[in-house]
Amino acid sequence: MRVPFAVPVLAVAGLMSAVPCAQAQAGGETASPHTLGANVSIATEYRYRGIAQTDGDPALQGGLDYSHESGLYVGTWGSNVSWLADADDDVSSSLELDLYGGWRGAWRGFGYDVGLLRYFYPGSYPAGFTSPHTTELYVAGSWRMFTLKYSHALTNLFGVPDSEGAGYLDLGANVDLGRGFALVAHVGHQRVPSGSLQGVRIRSSSDCSYTDWKLGVATSWAGLDWSLSYIDTDAKGGAGECYRSARNRDLGKGTAVLTVGRSF
Repeated sequence: MRVPFAVPVLAVAGLMSAVPCAQAQAGGETASPHTLGANVSIATEYRYRGIAQTDGDPALQGGLDYSHESGLYVGTWGSNVSWLADADDDVSSSLELDLYGGWRGAWRGFGYDVGLLRYFYPGSYPAGFTSPHTTELYVAGSWRMFTLKYSHALTNLFGVPDSEGAGYLDLGANVDLGRGFALVAHVGHQRVPSGSLQGVRIRSSSDCSYTDWKLGVATSWAGLDWSLSYIDTDAKGGAGECYRSARNRDLGKGTAVLTVGRSF
């Protein structure tokens, strides 16, 4: 799920297929209205909204999903991260854990999804450190191959002071190429109202706002789900100061990400 800045991104997109809790019974009995799903994957790097979460290192990720035939669903997803500890030696946090729930369905060929997502970063933080835990409300609509989603921060956004009300607009497309391959494209814009990030003072209300994009291909082979994407952002220059690691690496710099996973 998460899907950021931490998702789910191709690390989880395409892996969230579900399996029935119980198969239809013999004699024509109705199948269970409950559905459970699980996924696990490894990625060469964890990118969320275009920004590196593991500073170039691999990520192990996985999640659980429950849904009801009414459209209600809940789930959880987790990954290792390094961006918090990289930014401050007094921070001890290496895990992102997401909890989410919502309602989705379809009407006259259009899909819809409304939900709430809470990002947790368990660990220890020094006094005065702005909490990175974040709550977002999201709404999404889909038509054919396209999905448009907006996420609105109800709290500070990933530890940015005074950033309540930040928003992320995401347009994605999934195109069937045939022979088991799909083309995945995405463009998104993260608006950050104000505050500071990773110890860098913001000079204006738009300095840490940026746009990201992704183009990739996904397929299934040998019982596994594979995806290879190129991810890039314009988080450079003024905005780049907000997204630079302790190793002096640009976390929004373009890179290729390979993900291999399996859904159950």
